Amino acid sequence: MTAANRMLMGGAALALAVAATALFALSWGMISIPAAQVIAVLVGQGQAADAQIVGELRLPRIVTAIVAGAALGMGGVLMQALFRNPMADAWSLGLTAGGQLGVALLVTAAAFSGPAAIEFLRAFEGVSITVGAMIGIGLFALAMASLARRIGTVTLLVVGLMLGFTVQGIVSVVIHFANRVGGRVFSGWSDGSFAGVTSADLPMLMLPIAAGAILALINAKPLTALLLGETYAKSLGTDVPRLRRLTLAAVVLLVAPVTAYCGPVTFIGLIVPHFARAIAGTARILPLMPIAALAGALLALLADLVVHAPWEQHFLHLNAVLALVGAPVVIALLIFSRTMRGQG
Repeated sequence: MTAANRMLMGGAALALAVAATALFALSWGMISIPAAQVIAVLVGQGQAADAQIVGELRLPRIVTAIVAGAALGMGGVLMQALFRNPMADAWSLGLTAGGQLGVALLVTAAAFSGPAAIEFLRAFEGVSITVGAMIGIGLFALAMASLARRIGTVTLLVVGLMLGFTVQGIVSVVIHFANRVGGRVFSGWSDGSFAGVTSADLPMLMLPIAAGAILALINAKPLTALLLGETYAKSLGTDVPRLRRLTLAAVVLLVAPVTAYCGPVTFIGLIVPHFARAIAGTARILPLMPIAALAGALLALLADLVVHAPWEQHFLHLNAVLALVGAPVVIALLIFSRTMRGQG
């Protein structure tokens, strides 16, 4: 089997799995709805009760899981290529913590700016939180990119994790000074979940992600050359500093909206690129992007499906389910990856 056929078959299998899982998730819940009735709702011919459950409650959550999982998967591919680090993702390198700090500072600043700022935050909660998360993630991405040129792979990972823990403490102190409105906004956001996004929020979630995906695809070929080293990339005429800036911009556009609307969702961006490379049989960025998008969407859907299963008691959280899959993969990478053993 040729590499192209392998990627095509892998992508088709992932796409079918995403579609099947999404249909099952729309059908399954405290109130089960047959798949035929779900399809009828999706084409505008379902009953009113089914349309309310599927169209208003479940569909926005499922679409959000697909979009967010795809964005985090693609963002993980970009970060691991840019930092040349198999453990790089928004969470492990502290970018998610940067987004949390940006949102915490935003809601606390609103508390000190008076009633008008609080009303603005309420009215434009999604937009304002997205901007705060983007600024925080962007600044932390620049800082980690600068550090990546000075320290090794494992050291960079440890610095990112410690930075994340430090920011968690700072966030707790910052939120202590927020008012009740800001505190509620932040606490509702800080638990990773796809369930808080409404149909009205979806365009604001999807537009920057689409822009980030387009920017990533445009720069996929030179980023692949960068995998072989800066000297090789420069020999092909690549403006490496510009490529780094554009790639970081694409990462922010992909990751920040997900962090803003869904909270700090972990592990998807870290482990999906490894699955994508195994499926595609290549490290080239261009063919990896759609594979990683589909794999990320599938992982997000499966985790969300477990969280929203009709349990008698709902104590499961999205990141806890993702950790059950992601942590063993990370441990295996740390033990068996030649890159991780050879750099420090």
